[in-house]
Amino acid sequence: MPTYPLLKRAGQLLAFLAVAAFSLRMLTMVLPYLGFEKGILFLTTKSEATNDNPWFRVGFYVHITSSWWVLVLGLLQLVPAVYRRWPRLHRRLGQVYVASILALAAPSGLVLALYANGGLPAKVGFTLQCVVWWLVTWQAYRTARQRRWLLHSEWMLRAYAVTLAAMSLRLESYGLHYFFQTRPIETYLTVVWLSWVGNLLLAEVLVQAGLGRWYLRAFGPAAVPKVHRQPAMVAEGIG
Repeated sequence: MPTYPLLKRAGQLLAFLAVAAFSLRMLTMVLPYLGFEKGILFLTTKSEATNDNPWFRVGFYVHITSSWWVLVLGLLQLVPAVYRRWPRLHRRLGQVYVASILALAAPSGLVLALYANGGLPAKVGFTLQCVVWWLVTWQAYRTARQRRWLLHSEWMLRAYAVTLAAMSLRLESYGLHYFFQTRPIETYLTVVWLSWVGNLLLAEVLVQAGLGRWYLRAFGPAAVPKVHRQPAMVAEGIG
Protein backbone atom coordinates (compact mmCIF):
# COMPACT_ATOMS: atom_id res chain seq x y z
CA MET A 1 0.00 0.00 0.00
CA PRO A 2 1.39 3.46 -0.89
CA THR A 3 0.44 4.91 2.49
CA TYR A 4 2.41 2.30 4.46
CA PRO A 5 5.82 4.09 4.33
CA LEU A 6 4.11 7.31 5.41
CA LEU A 7 2.41 5.59 8.34
CA LYS A 8 5.67 3.91 9.29
CA ARG A 9 7.53 7.22 9.36
CA ALA A 10 4.71 8.82 11.34
CA GLY A 11 4.97 6.01 13.87
CA GLN A 12 8.73 6.47 14.15
CA LEU A 13 8.28 10.21 14.63
CA LEU A 14 5.70 9.63 17.36
CA ALA A 15 8.06 7.18 19.08
CA PHE A 16 10.87 9.74 18.94
CA LEU A 17 8.63 12.48 20.35
CA ALA A 18 7.44 10.17 23.12
CA VAL A 19 11.01 9.37 24.11
CA ALA A 20 11.94 13.08 24.03
CA ALA A 21 8.93 14.11 26.12
CA PHE A 22 9.55 11.30 28.60
CA SER A 23 13.23 12.24 28.91
CA LEU A 24 12.50 15.92 29.48
CA ARG A 25 9.82 15.17 32.06
CA MET A 26 12.16 12.96 34.05
CA LEU A 27 14.95 15.54 33.75
CA THR A 28 12.71 18.21 35.28
CA MET A 29 12.31 15.94 38.31
CA VAL A 30 16.09 15.57 38.72
CA LEU A 31 17.27 19.13 38.03
CA PRO A 32 15.98 20.76 41.26
CA TYR A 33 18.29 18.51 43.28
CA LEU A 34 21.42 19.40 41.35
CA GLY A 35 21.85 22.60 43.35
CA PHE A 36 22.80 20.23 46.20
CA GLU A 37 20.47 21.93 48.68
CA LYS A 38 19.45 19.81 51.65
CA GLY A 39 15.99 21.11 52.49
CA ILE A 40 14.06 20.63 49.24
CA LEU A 41 11.37 18.26 48.00
CA PHE A 42 12.09 14.62 48.91
CA LEU A 43 15.03 15.58 51.12
CA THR A 44 12.69 17.38 53.52
CA THR A 45 11.45 13.93 54.62
CA LYS A 46 14.91 13.08 55.93
CA SER A 47 16.38 14.08 59.27
CA GLU A 48 19.18 16.60 59.50
CA ALA A 49 21.58 13.82 60.50
CA THR A 50 20.66 11.80 57.41
CA ASN A 51 21.00 14.83 55.12
CA ASP A 52 24.45 15.45 56.56
CA ASN A 53 25.53 11.84 56.19
CA PRO A 54 28.11 11.62 53.35
CA TRP A 55 27.10 8.04 52.42
CA PHE A 56 23.50 9.07 52.03
CA ARG A 57 24.33 12.16 50.01
CA VAL A 58 26.66 10.35 47.62
CA GLY A 59 24.17 7.50 47.24
CA PHE A 60 21.30 9.92 46.65
CA TYR A 61 22.97 11.98 43.92
CA VAL A 62 24.48 8.96 42.17
CA HIS A 63 21.08 7.26 42.23
CA ILE A 64 18.94 10.12 40.90
CA THR A 65 21.36 11.01 38.09
CA SER A 66 22.15 7.47 36.93
CA SER A 67 18.49 6.45 37.22
CA TRP A 68 17.52 9.31 34.89
CA TRP A 69 19.72 8.24 32.01
CA VAL A 70 18.91 4.57 32.69
CA LEU A 71 15.21 5.33 32.24
CA VAL A 72 15.90 7.12 28.96
CA LEU A 73 18.34 4.54 27.58
CA GLY A 74 16.02 1.68 28.52
CA LEU A 75 13.16 3.30 26.66
CA LEU A 76 15.33 3.81 23.57
CA GLN A 77 16.24 0.13 23.68
CA LEU A 78 12.55 -0.72 23.33
CA VAL A 79 12.07 1.28 20.12
CA PRO A 80 12.58 -1.22 17.24
CA ALA A 81 13.21 1.58 14.72
CA VAL A 82 16.36 2.59 16.64
CA TYR A 83 17.78 -0.91 16.28
CA ARG A 84 16.82 -1.32 12.63
CA ARG A 85 18.41 2.01 11.70
CA TRP A 86 21.41 1.99 14.07
CA PRO A 87 22.07 -1.54 15.38
CA ARG A 88 25.53 -0.63 16.64
CA LEU A 89 24.10 2.31 18.58
CA HIS A 90 21.54 -0.05 20.11
CA ARG A 91 24.33 -2.30 21.37
CA ARG A 92 26.41 0.58 22.73
CA LEU A 93 23.44 2.13 24.53
CA GLY A 94 22.56 -1.29 25.90
CA GLN A 95 26.06 -1.66 27.31
CA VAL A 96 25.81 1.75 28.99
CA TYR A 97 22.34 0.87 30.30
CA VAL A 98 23.54 -2.39 31.85
CA ALA A 99 26.75 -0.94 33.27
CA SER A 100 24.89 2.01 34.78
CA ILE A 101 22.46 -0.25 36.63
CA LEU A 102 25.02 -2.80 37.77
CA ALA A 103 27.69 -0.31 38.86
CA LEU A 104 25.73 2.81 39.81
CA ALA A 105 21.94 2.83 40.05
CA ALA A 106 21.31 -0.47 41.87
CA PRO A 107 24.25 -0.22 44.33
CA SER A 108 23.39 3.40 45.18
CA GLY A 109 19.78 2.30 45.64
CA LEU A 110 20.97 -0.18 48.25
CA VAL A 111 22.62 2.70 50.12
CA LEU A 112 19.37 4.69 50.06
CA ALA A 113 17.43 1.63 51.24
CA LEU A 114 19.38 1.77 54.50
CA TYR A 115 17.94 5.24 55.15
CA ALA A 116 14.40 4.58 53.89
CA ASN A 117 11.49 5.97 55.87
CA GLY A 118 8.87 3.50 57.04
CA GLY A 119 10.95 1.17 59.16
CA LEU A 120 11.96 -2.40 58.39
CA PRO A 121 9.19 -3.19 55.83
CA ALA A 122 10.30 -0.27 53.63
CA LYS A 123 14.01 -0.99 54.03
CA VAL A 124 13.49 -4.64 53.08
CA GLY A 125 11.23 -3.71 50.16
CA PHE A 126 13.70 -1.25 48.65
CA THR A 127 16.64 -3.60 49.30
CA LEU A 128 14.96 -6.49 47.51
CA GLN A 129 13.99 -4.19 44.65
CA CYS A 130 17.63 -3.24 44.08
CA VAL A 131 18.84 -6.84 44.36
CA VAL A 132 16.20 -8.06 41.88
CA TRP A 133 16.95 -5.11 39.57
CA TRP A 134 20.63 -6.03 39.55
CA LEU A 135 19.96 -9.73 38.94
CA VAL A 136 17.44 -9.40 36.11
CA THR A 137 19.62 -6.80 34.37
CA TRP A 138 22.62 -9.09 34.67
CA GLN A 139 20.56 -11.93 33.23
CA ALA A 140 19.54 -9.73 30.29
CA TYR A 141 23.20 -8.94 29.65
CA ARG A 142 24.24 -12.58 30.07
CA THR A 143 21.71 -13.87 27.55
CA ALA A 144 22.82 -11.20 25.07
CA ARG A 145 26.43 -12.34 25.44
CA GLN A 146 25.23 -15.89 24.78
CA ARG A 147 23.31 -14.61 21.72
CA ARG A 148 20.09 -16.11 23.01
CA TRP A 149 18.04 -13.31 21.56
CA LEU A 150 14.54 -14.31 22.62
CA LEU A 151 15.62 -14.77 26.22
CA HIS A 152 17.55 -11.52 26.02
CA SER A 153 14.47 -9.58 24.91
CA GLU A 154 12.36 -11.19 27.64
CA TRP A 155 14.85 -10.43 30.39
CA MET A 156 15.25 -6.87 29.14
CA LEU A 157 11.49 -6.41 29.47
CA ARG A 158 11.65 -7.67 33.06
CA ALA A 159 14.65 -5.47 33.81
CA TYR A 160 13.01 -2.34 32.43
CA ALA A 161 9.85 -3.13 34.40
CA VAL A 162 11.90 -2.79 37.59
CA THR A 163 13.60 0.32 36.19
CA LEU A 164 10.14 1.89 35.91
CA ALA A 165 9.38 1.22 39.58
CA ALA A 166 10.14 4.83 40.56
CA MET A 167 7.49 6.09 38.16
CA SER A 168 5.02 3.42 39.27
CA LEU A 169 5.59 4.36 42.90
CA ARG A 170 4.49 7.94 42.24
CA LEU A 171 1.50 7.01 40.09
CA GLU A 172 0.31 4.37 42.55
CA SER A 173 0.74 6.77 45.47
CA TYR A 174 -1.55 9.29 43.78
CA GLY A 175 -4.05 6.59 42.90
CA LEU A 176 -4.24 5.10 46.39
CA HIS A 177 -4.50 8.52 48.02
CA TYR A 178 -7.08 10.12 45.74
CA PHE A 179 -9.22 7.09 44.87
CA PHE A 180 -9.00 4.99 48.03
CA GLN A 181 -8.18 7.68 50.64
CA THR A 182 -5.48 5.56 52.24
CA ARG A 183 -3.44 7.07 55.02
CA PRO A 184 0.06 8.30 54.10
CA ILE A 185 1.91 5.47 55.87
CA GLU A 186 -0.43 2.87 54.36
CA THR A 187 0.06 4.35 50.92
CA TYR A 188 3.82 4.48 51.29
CA LEU A 189 4.31 0.94 52.58
CA THR A 190 1.99 -0.43 49.92
CA VAL A 191 3.72 1.23 46.97
CA VAL A 192 7.20 0.38 48.27
CA TRP A 193 6.36 -3.21 47.33
CA LEU A 194 3.65 -2.81 44.69
CA SER A 195 5.72 -0.47 42.51
CA TRP A 196 8.27 -3.14 41.57
CA VAL A 197 6.51 -6.42 42.32
CA GLY A 198 3.46 -5.26 40.37
CA ASN A 199 5.64 -4.15 37.46
CA LEU A 200 7.41 -7.50 37.40
CA LEU A 201 4.13 -9.41 37.43
CA LEU A 202 2.80 -7.30 34.56
CA ALA A 203 6.03 -7.80 32.62
CA GLU A 204 5.78 -11.54 33.15
CA VAL A 205 2.22 -11.58 31.84
CA LEU A 206 3.37 -9.71 28.73
CA VAL A 207 6.36 -12.00 28.26
CA GLN A 208 4.18 -15.09 28.51
CA ALA A 209 1.75 -13.48 26.05
CA GLY A 210 4.57 -13.25 23.51
CA LEU A 211 5.87 -9.68 23.76
CA GLY A 212 9.48 -10.90 23.63
CA ARG A 213 8.81 -12.74 20.38
CA TRP A 214 7.10 -9.64 18.99
CA TYR A 215 10.21 -7.59 19.69
CA LEU A 216 12.40 -10.22 18.08
CA ARG A 217 10.31 -9.99 14.90
CA ALA A 218 10.09 -6.17 15.08
CA PHE A 219 13.86 -5.84 15.28
CA GLY A 220 14.11 -7.81 12.06
CA PRO A 221 16.83 -10.13 10.71
CA ALA A 222 19.56 -7.72 11.85
CA ALA A 223 18.76 -8.72 15.43
CA VAL A 224 20.96 -11.78 14.87
CA PRO A 225 24.29 -10.77 13.29
CA LYS A 226 24.98 -12.84 10.16
CA VAL A 227 28.44 -13.97 11.18
CA HIS A 228 27.09 -15.33 14.45
CA ARG A 229 23.64 -16.45 13.34
CA GLN A 230 22.61 -19.67 15.09
CA PRO A 231 20.06 -22.36 14.28
CA ALA A 232 16.54 -21.05 14.81
CA MET A 233 15.89 -23.03 18.00
CA VAL A 234 19.02 -21.76 19.70
CA ALA A 235 18.55 -18.17 18.54
CA GLU A 236 15.06 -18.20 20.03
CA GLY A 237 16.37 -19.56 23.31
CA ILE A 238 14.71 -22.98 22.92
CA GLY A 239 16.44 -26.03 24.29
